[in-house]
Amino acid sequence: MPTPTDALLRYRPWRGNLRGPWFASVAMARVSLRLMFRRKLFWALYALAALIFFFFFYGQYLVVWIQLQTANQTVMFAGIPIKAADLTRFLDRLALNGTAHTYGSFIWFQGYVVMIILALAGAILVGNDFHHGSLPFYLSKPIGRWHYVMGKCLGAAAFVNLLTTLPALVLYIQAGLLYDWQEYYVDHWRELVGILGYGAILTITLSLLLVATAVWLRRTVPLVMVWAGVFVLCRTLSAFLVDGQHLPERWRLIDLWNDMYLLGLWMLGAERESIRPINQPEFWEAAVAVSGVCIACLLFLRRRIQAVEIVS
Repeated sequence: MPTPTDALLRYRPWRGNLRGPWFASVAMARVSLRLMFRRKLFWALYALAALIFFFFFYGQYLVVWIQLQTANQTVMFAGIPIKAADLTRFLDRLALNGTAHTYGSFIWFQGYVVMIILALAGAILVGNDFHHGSLPFYLSKPIGRWHYVMGKCLGAAAFVNLLTTLPALVLYIQAGLLYDWQEYYVDHWRELVGILGYGAILTITLSLLLVATAVWLRRTVPLVMVWAGVFVLCRTLSAFLVDGQHLPERWRLIDLWNDMYLLGLWMLGAERESIRPINQPEFWEAAVAVSGVCIACLLFLRRRIQAVEIVS
């Protein structure tokens, strides 16, 4: 005579709605977010990124408030009396005026925090799958290798957009409210499209680079060192070669973050002559460099994940 326990132990068919394998990628991305949100270090780094955001947020408000003052009027800034005209000239260099360089500069400065968070995320979300042997478990399910890659890239994309695209959109909305919003949103529609396009470039490039380097290195410390080399050492080296040794500006292409910055400013509608630092390569050259990195990451992932043995 069967017992209630036997009824629980026997096979029971799935009674929900069956979905395609791409929904498994969404599930892996959701689990990735939960794993990262449990880390206190993530919230500490996100707080650091929030400080940069609030600098631009209140900086835009400060610029509008100072512009309402007379040029010879003295304002108190950090307890020091400063003429409004002098402070305005200083703030103009920071481009805190709702233009293309405002959003480009904001995402540029967020790069250091993005580098650290993605290095941490890569070791936790991807490296642990290889270190603990979890990847064969994923691939033994009715999903393909690219579904796994897509799931991890979606998780990385969420962190990239939380740090760059979403705060930049908030700054865009704030700029429209500080100025005449009816004119600003109509005249500066290119900035809105540029923010979304810049975010898409960062999302695709950094997600693929993160998954590829995490599959290669698997550990947090090597990941941080490699990402520091890609985004810090290469930037210093390119500046030394172009600005110090006066080599052709194409040497700046070794700085991947600068390449994505150039593409972002192109989508934001900024003039090439207004970009700092000067002596920048052409926009199409930066696009070729970024595309080459993405293709190299895809080829590496295809070869590396296919080498994993699946035990069914």
